Amino acid sequence: MDYKIGEILEGTITGIQTYGAFVSLDDHTQGLIHISEIQSGFTKDIREVVQVGEKVRVQIIDIDEYTQKISLSKRTLESQFVRPPYHKKRYFTNKNKDIGFQSIEECLPEWTDEAMDMLLSGKTSQSK
Repeated sequence: MDYKIGEILEGTITGIQTYGAFVSLDDHTQGLIHISEIQSGFTKDIREVVQVGEKVRVQIIDIDEYTQKISLSKRTLESQFVRPPYHKKRYFTNKNKDIGFQSIEECLPEWTDEAMDMLLSGKTSQSK
C-alpha cells in the first residue's frame, strides 16, 4: 500500500524503546513514533503513555525517500495542547533579600587586595 505524508491511520504498537514506539500499519509496513511525537509536553517514560498491543491513531509526518522509513505522530492529532505541570523555579539565593550583585560589589575590593597580597608574596591559596 502507498502511504502519503499527512495521512491518518490506525495501527498497533509492536515494540517500545526509550526513543519511541514501533507501530504496525499493515502486515508489511511499520513506522516509528518518536518519543517527542507521542504527546505534547515532556514524556519521561514512553511506557506510561502506550503499551505493546495497543491500537493507536497516528498521522504520517515523514517518509524517508531512500529507506522508506515512516515517521508517525500521535501529538499532531491531539485536540488541544496538554500543558506540562507547573514547576516552581528554584533559586540558589533568597530572591526576597536584596543582596544579589550588591554583596559582590562590596566584597570585590577586599578580594582584590587579598589576591594581590598573595601574588606579591608568592603564596597561593593552596599553599596556606
